[in-house]
Amino acid sequence: MTISTGDRLPDATFVRIGANGPEEVSVETLTKGRKVVIFAVPGAFTPTCHSAHVPSFIRAKDGLDGKGVEEIICVSVNDPFVMKAWGEATGASEAGISLLADGSGAFASAMGLTFDAPAVGLVGRSKRYALMAEDGVVKVLHLEESPGTCERSGGEALLAAI
Repeated sequence: MTISTGDRLPDATFVRIGANGPEEVSVETLTKGRKVVIFAVPGAFTPTCHSAHVPSFIRAKDGLDGKGVEEIICVSVNDPFVMKAWGEATGASEAGISLLADGSGAFASAMGLTFDAPAVGLVGRSKRYALMAEDGVVKVLHLEESPGTCERSGGEALLAAI
């Protein structure tokens, strides 16, 4: 079942690179009592994700902050080392956007938002979307029809909807 507006986010564990190496962080910890934006991409360093999706949230960050968003989180079915390098390469980390690894795809699967594109090496990946959640409940959800498109799920589109 695909997640919908009004649903509670499934609990899962992401991995990030902290001061002492890889560390786990739960969806519940990230969202409990907080207003957060989570956007998911099919893969770090992939064309649309790299040139459109992440930059759109860097541009929209100040506006989202002004709407009370406490954290912007980018999630991908990649490992935490790749996510760290990608955050540095795009400027997302410097801009204050958290890039977290859903390495096993457990979160994408629990959200009902996985897809496969074996011809380009993408298997068990997350569909492209952006959402705003308050205290773990989805308030705004923008899903893309195609993984190569970043229109509804871009930072500016989500900002306009909040």
